[in-house]
Amino acid sequence: MIPEYGHFALILAGCLSLVLGVVPLLGATFNRPLWMAAARPLALGHLVLVAVSFACLAAAFAGDDFSVAYVAANSNRLLPWYYKLSAVWGAHEGSLLLWVLVLSGWTAAVAVAGRKLPVQLIARVVAVMGLIALGFHLFLLLTSNPFARLLPIPPADGADLNPLLQDFGLIVHPPLLYMGYVGLSVPFAFAIAVLLAGRMDAAWARWMRPWTNVAWAFLTLGIALGSWWAYYELGWGGWWFWDPVENASFLPWLLGTALVHSLAVTEKRGLLRGWTLLLAIFAFSLSLLGTFLVRSGVLTSVHAFATDPTRGVFVLGFLGVVVGGSLLLYALRAPTLPATAGFGWRSREAWLLANNALLVVITCVILLGTLYPLLADVLAWGKISVGPPYFNSFFVPLTLALAALLGVGALLQWKDTAPRRLRGPLVLGLAVALASGGLLPLLWGEWHWGAALALAGASWIGALTLVDLWRKSTAGGRPWRGVRLLRAGYWGMVAAHLGVALAIAGAGVTETYSVERDLRMTPGESQALGGFEFHFAGVDELSGPNYRSHRGEIQVTREGRAVVTLAPERRRYLGGQAMTEAGIDAGLTRDLYVVLGESLGAGAWAVRLHVKPGVRWIWLGGVLIALGGVVAICDRRYRVRIRTQAQVAPSAAVAEA
Repeated sequence: MIPEYGHFALILAGCLSLVLGVVPLLGATFNRPLWMAAARPLALGHLVLVAVSFACLAAAFAGDDFSVAYVAANSNRLLPWYYKLSAVWGAHEGSLLLWVLVLSGWTAAVAVAGRKLPVQLIARVVAVMGLIALGFHLFLLLTSNPFARLLPIPPADGADLNPLLQDFGLIVHPPLLYMGYVGLSVPFAFAIAVLLAGRMDAAWARWMRPWTNVAWAFLTLGIALGSWWAYYELGWGGWWFWDPVENASFLPWLLGTALVHSLAVTEKRGLLRGWTLLLAIFAFSLSLLGTFLVRSGVLTSVHAFATDPTRGVFVLGFLGVVVGGSLLLYALRAPTLPATAGFGWRSREAWLLANNALLVVITCVILLGTLYPLLADVLAWGKISVGPPYFNSFFVPLTLALAALLGVGALLQWKDTAPRRLRGPLVLGLAVALASGGLLPLLWGEWHWGAALALAGASWIGALTLVDLWRKSTAGGRPWRGVRLLRAGYWGMVAAHLGVALAIAGAGVTETYSVERDLRMTPGESQALGGFEFHFAGVDELSGPNYRSHRGEIQVTREGRAVVTLAPERRRYLGGQAMTEAGIDAGLTRDLYVVLGESLGAGAWAVRLHVKPGVRWIWLGGVLIALGGVVAICDRRYRVRIRTQAQVAPSAAVAEA
């Protein structure tokens, strides 16, 4: 009966999402305090019901209830318990239920934390999120029921969870990614709420910023973790493949990054309001587009969940309603958005606007490369593949241009900046960048322009960021006047910018200086690569809980001294799927990476060897970027008490909204 309880709770949650989306919205429209006050208990009730439904599905997995079709397709009795837990979101239906759970959690958090916000505003925000939840409830209940039964004769055992997902990275990657994906619904809901109110000021940007930063930080971590998982699990040795589904998560991150910067201008100067609203709308719309790509069956990818086109039609229709309705509302309210303040070209506003425009251009380039093959297929133009050469030819120069803007932007002041304030730091930054690009590549033995550009761009960002930190913390570079305590928001910016610099340096170094070789090796053979000696000692047979494995032993030495012994595996799971488990020796400056391939007979095996310098810097940079987003929300500006609706007149509250 547990699955029936879960299904019933899901139906009740869908009904409650309808009430949540309608009652507070009507209350805000007709100024009904009781209807608006219902937003909080409705949001909490919705969270409880979705959590009960999710717990019931988890219990079905834990209890090996193979009468549930979803459990039978994604679990078996030999699957370790922790993978049974991650199997709950390991395929389409369960991952969609996780999406709804995360959305209900964000909605409840906004409802509870928004008690100090104007009641009309928070009622509209929560109602918009309730309507989004309603769309996903309909998707679940009508096309993707995770509690469907296999009756009257259920299987004695289930199939296996996809071996790609039987890994720690896939236990935590989807929840983190969904926290970011779904979290972008909060700034979207704020944007729709202020458009519905018809009046807006800089205060709403201050309310929106912490939520946007948290969602953006989660999305950053989710993408970085997904890149790391693909690197060590898929056996390709790369950290980014321009896979369409990877792009689907990167696109909202790019616009989310632009939104974070645009909100700073709107809060500080009251400018770029329309720009900010559009970014909030399109960032969440791209999250929905990613959902369509993953679940529609239009893509073939290791990341894709579903292959049922009817589900894709539903998501596409929902996406059309959300984007079309939002843009229509924006068009109707756009005349209320003008701002009269001005700024010079040497101001922070101008450079942040240029930064955002460049991020939008990068987004459009990646979106075009991702969708063009699909459009060509639909229009019968033939099968067209858009691969890394297209993306790299545009993304690399645009990223270097973005790095140039990023370095200068940290030095600028609002409204305008005196040239004398910029001259010294820019000369210093240029000198550091040229020296880094000219000399640092020689550490890897050979100068290469690709690594030089990446290291120069990273050094440019790092140098100018640290110069600005020194000037701001020491009264303009005069430490004898004392050291200033800087706001958490500023420290968050410093961490994020240094993270970008580290990631750019890592990408440039590893793409330029990584070496690999595919070999046929027999026990006792050795191979030199990248200054290391790889000695193949042989292969042993092992048994896991639900697989059998061949595990190789490869001893690595350098100049005759032992470095590490790597143990790559080739596993065959009960369902018949074969998987590789790379042997990796991770280091701050380089990774040694070995993959064991197929047996070639006569004791010989296919072996792939990699030496990858600087690859860890990419993920450390991602962690720093996410940390910057988290640190920024600790700024005390976001803890200042805002007058509640009970303390202001209704008309004033509407004006604030």
